Formats: sequence, structure tokens, C-alpha cells
Amino acid sequence: MSPTDSARVVAPTFREEYGRAVSVLYRVLGDLDRAEDAVQEAFAVATERWPRDGVPPAPAGWIITTARRRAIDRIRRDAVGREKEVSAEVLRELTSAEPELPADDIGDDRLRLIFTCCHPALAPEVRVALTLRLLGGLTTAEIARAFLVPEPTMAQRISRAKSKIRDARIPYRIPSAADLPGRLSAVLAVLYLVFSEGYAASAGERLIREELCDEAVRLARVLRSLLPDEEEVLGLLALLLLVDARRAARADPDGALVPLPEQDRTLWDAAAIAEGHALVRDCLLRGRPGPYQLQAAIQAVHDDARTADETDWAQIVALYDQLLRVAPTPIVALNRAVAVAEVDGAEPALAAVDPLREPLARFYLLHGIRAGLLARLGRTAEAADEYEIAASLCAGDAERDFLLRRRDALTG
Repeated sequence: MSPTDSARVVAPTFREEYGRAVSVLYRVLGDLDRAEDAVQEAFAVATERWPRDGVPPAPAGWIITTARRRAIDRIRRDAVGREKEVSAEVLRELTSAEPELPADDIGDDRLRLIFTCCHPALAPEVRVALTLRLLGGLTTAEIARAFLVPEPTMAQRISRAKSKIRDARIPYRIPSAADLPGRLSAVLAVLYLVFSEGYAASAGERLIREELCDEAVRLARVLRSLLPDEEEVLGLLALLLLVDARRAARADPDGALVPLPEQDRTLWDAAAIAEGHALVRDCLLRGRPGPYQLQAAIQAVHDDARTADETDWAQIVALYDQLLRVAPTPIVALNRAVAVAEVDGAEPALAAVDPLREPLARFYLLHGIRAGLLARLGRTAEAADEYEIAASLCAGDAERDFLLRRRDALTG
């Protein structure tokens, strides 16, 4: 079997189990680099053996057991001086562990790792990189490509983050019940940022980075399995599914952006929409709406409409009114104004947008939305200028080209 075929056999398990294995080894070893090295060695062994012997009945247990053995071998080789004393303690725990850890322990370890990666002491961009690296198993090169930074720069970020966790002694634990809401919001924000960067890449030629969308949805599912009673976790998963369901219609065959009203809705993923709707209904029954749940409800209304003309904009405005009460941000107000334009017309919407010009002066969508409203009011020259400003602030090629096409349509 060729190396490519061997990797293909192991790949599904790698994506699903990498984060589990690293989280368990990290608890035992107390060192992220050692945990990662051991797990990567275990998967290298799997790539060699599984195509020949078959995938074992419990792949996660096999990987964890093999990684533990590799860690034991490495610690014994490396142990010298004082390090030998430290390693001896670790060795005792490693060698006394059961061959396969209970599923609940694995789940708890993975949840601990999620909260460690998203600790408030780490910078937001570092939280994203660590989450993708340690829980998703993405290589440093893959993460660097996704966020359009040089691989050495991303490697340095990840290395510094690991050092910060070690030196600041960031605890490897699940927050207490009292601290959970605040800490959970950071985790949800990281997953939402990963998805957003995948669905609308902030820079570069590609409009959509499918691997980031897929990984964000997968990690949201993991989080839901670990925290099934947290409404905002359900809300985030619903939101990602309902938006991601439209991915296939978001760009034309040439890669050009297709705005929501013009999308071919037959390309939308009906199964993802149905799952998202079910999660939204579950949230509504619980009666404790939060920002992600309300955003999911808004996307559910969009996905309900068979055509753009059938969109229930009045309901969307009402949901944005609720969202503004729980998350009063300029971005939410801007999105609400788009819905207001469909209900009350462009003039009231423009009146709602104009107070946002100062806080969102460098946000390209503010200018793009304002341009569209001005065009609807017949203020063509002003609209063209706003499209020009929006394009100058947009780093993504597909979205910038879309804005310039809209400008050119106005100016001839």
C-alpha cells in the first residue's frame, strides 16, 4: 500500500481522535510539546500498521496506549540529572495508567484542553491557533496558510503560547460553575472566529476556506457532546450549521461572491438546515436566549425562505431587537439596519447606519451596506464613493471584486 493510501486509512481517526489523545497525554505529562510528540509518533505507527492489520475496534484507546508507551520510551531516553527525578514521577503515572481510559475521563480531559487553549491570559489570535493545533490536529503550515501568515510566524506564536501556559501555570481544569459562563464565552468566540474566517476569508484569493468551516463545525459538535446542557453551545452549533448550509451557493463556478438574495437555494444543504432548525427549537424550549441562539434563529428565518422575496424580514428585525438587548454592539446594529431596509425602506435604514460610521469607520461592510442604501435612494455618486472606500478596506479578493463590480454598475 502506498504512503498516500496508508495516510487515507488513518486520516479519519486522526481528525476525530487527535485532540482526545493530546488532552489525555497532557494531563499525565504536564507538557504540551511532549504530549504532541507522543501522539504524533503514535499516529505514525498507525499509518504503518493499520493499512496492514486493519483499524482497531477502539482507535482512540489504541492511539492513547501507543502514545503513552512512546512517551515512556522517550522519557527514559532523555532522563538525566534533576530531569531524571521529575521524569520518574511522570513515569510512575504513565506506567500505572490503564491501557484504555474510560470515555468520561477522555471527555473531561478534552474539555480541560479546550479551556486551556482559550484561556483569557492568551491573546485571541493565539487561542485560535492553539485550538486548531491541539484539538484539530492541523499542522502549523495549514494554520499559517489559513490565516495568511508565514509558517515561521505561526510556529513562533504557537511556541510562545505553550510557553505562556507553562510559565504562567495556566491550570489544566474545567472552570467552576461560577466561572464557567465567562470562560465559555471565550471558547465559543474562538470557534465562531475559526468558522467566520473559513466562511468569509479576511484576506487572499479564496472566498471560502472549507477546512476551517469543517473544523469549526466539528469542534462545535465536540463541545456540544461535552456540555449538552449549555444553551449557547447549542446555539453556536445551530448558527454554524445554518450558515454553512449555504456554502455551496456562496460562490459561482469562477469563485465570485454570490450575495444571499441571488443564491441558488437548491444548492443549500437541507440536512444541515434541518439539524440547525432542530437545535434552534431546542433552544427556544429552554427559554434562556443568548447571542448565539438569537443569531441562529435569524439564520433559521433566512433558511426557511424558499426565495429571497419570501424572507420574513419583520421577524428578523424583531430578533435583531432582542439580540441588541443582550449584545448591544455596532455590528449587530449594522446588521439590523439591513433588515430594517427590507421592512421600512432605505431611508430609515440609512438613518440607523449613519451613527455607526465613527465606531465602524475602518469596517468595509459598513461602507458597503451604506453604499447599497444610497444607491436605492438614487444617490449614485455618493454610493459609488462608498463602494470605493469599502473595496479599499477589504483584503479579500472575492469580496473586493464584488464591491468594485457594484461600483462599476453605478458609474457605467
